[in-house]
Amino acid sequence: MVAASLLFACMGVCVKLGSEQFSAAELVFYRGAIALLVIFGYVRIAGLTLSTKHWRIHVTRGMAGFVTLVMYFYAISLIPLATAVTLNYTSPLFLAMLLAFWQRERIRPLLFVALAAGFVGIVLLLRPSWHSDQLAGALYGLGSGMVSSIAHLNVRKMGELGEPEWRTVFYFSLIAAIGGLPWILASTWTEQPMHAIDARGWLLLLGVGGFGAFAQLCMTRAYKHGKTIVTASFAYSTVVFSSLFGMLLWNERLPFIALLGVGLILASGILATAFSRAAPVEQD
Repeated sequence: MVAASLLFACMGVCVKLGSEQFSAAELVFYRGAIALLVIFGYVRIAGLTLSTKHWRIHVTRGMAGFVTLVMYFYAISLIPLATAVTLNYTSPLFLAMLLAFWQRERIRPLLFVALAAGFVGIVLLLRPSWHSDQLAGALYGLGSGMVSSIAHLNVRKMGELGEPEWRTVFYFSLIAAIGGLPWILASTWTEQPMHAIDARGWLLLLGVGGFGAFAQLCMTRAYKHGKTIVTASFAYSTVVFSSLFGMLLWNERLPFIALLGVGLILASGILATAFSRAAPVEQD
């Protein structure tokens, strides 16, 4: 799982660097298209099948994942990398709430504590952004965590139906590419035409799609062979890697109160996974 977390952090670095050259539409499209090719190659080599009876759930999960990607990539381009990743990783908190209030699952007392701590952490993390030009990015990041919970709810349903994870990743990548393409075409008639891709651009786009695809495959393997709560705990190491990359590449420093918020969010996410039937934290 640590390998998956490192790869997700590397994807975030490529997105942040790529946002200087490409629009969010282009980054989302290439994230989906390149990952689609990677997963398709994996499916062909492994002799697996892409046939499914549950295409409606795949479409719902894919659309939620697409919206999550759009908001997450916008957040990465506007706020510190570690902050964007942490806000995206609030999805277990929102998923636990969905399970409780939508599907009427019983909330254990310790889950109440975890949810309360998590939302206190969100307030602390966002406090430095309330009156700054980073507020929009912070709201995009938080929105990505909220919408991601819907995607994860559908992932859980597909797991109950016996749908393999790699098939879920394939159709999500397909929908992300399909969703990004008309966005790119529409942008050619606006003030932001599609950008030419130089060697540096190709490396960044390959990083966005390749790191994302391999990270999802590593994550899938980790959840399949490891203990859920242990694996979910290690998943939050993405925040650590992102913080290190942010400090090394952009000299990003979070104030103490924001670091306290990050700690509360990570701890509450782990507790929410342990004390509810919420799916463990995942990234798109």
